[in-house]
Amino acid sequence: MKHGPKYKICRRLGAQVFEKCQTPKFVASEANNKKGGKKRGKAATNFAIQLLEKQKVRFSYGVSEKQFYNYVQKAIETKKGAPAEKLSESLERRLDNVVYRLGLANTRALARQMVAHGHFVVKGKRVTVPSYNVSTGDVISIREGSRNKVLFQNLETRLKNYTAPNWLSFDITKGEAVVKAMPNQPESFLDYNAVIEFYSR
Repeated sequence: MKHGPKYKICRRLGAQVFEKCQTPKFVASEANNKKGGKKRGKAATNFAIQLLEKQKVRFSYGVSEKQFYNYVQKAIETKKGAPAEKLSESLERRLDNVVYRLGLANTRALARQMVAHGHFVVKGKRVTVPSYNVSTGDVISIREGSRNKVLFQNLETRLKNYTAPNWLSFDITKGEAVVKAMPNQPESFLDYNAVIEFYSR
């Protein structure tokens, strides 16, 4: 998925959307841009706020407009649980996001590339589809032929102070992770309810 100028998108949607913007360089850039103050504009409408939240979620997970629409429609049509929770769960269950959550990639974009290049095995089968949804009990492991690659070298040192979400467990020495439960920690800066309202108009 092509994002366009990431700094420009972060100024509009917030620094947390892209990891690239969560740096001192971006903070300094923003501080310089704010010098002199901003002109006071009109209050944003509900539609504008919901559109902004929709874009935040979509860009954060790096999915296309069509993919995102499908995720939202499935969440709205679900008969179990709140649609907003189902949307968050579906996005978190993407294999590229799981790789990112395990700390194996410092951005979702890199995680997506790693999956697409076939570096991971799920339930014993090589998976090259970043949008593949994992389920409770799934075992995700680094492919045997990929373990000596630079991407996976010194994992124990690199992830020494990293803690994966409580719905995932990761044995670094084996290069193997297990999905213990469904994701239950949605990104706090994202408003999934606003997204559902946007598409329910």
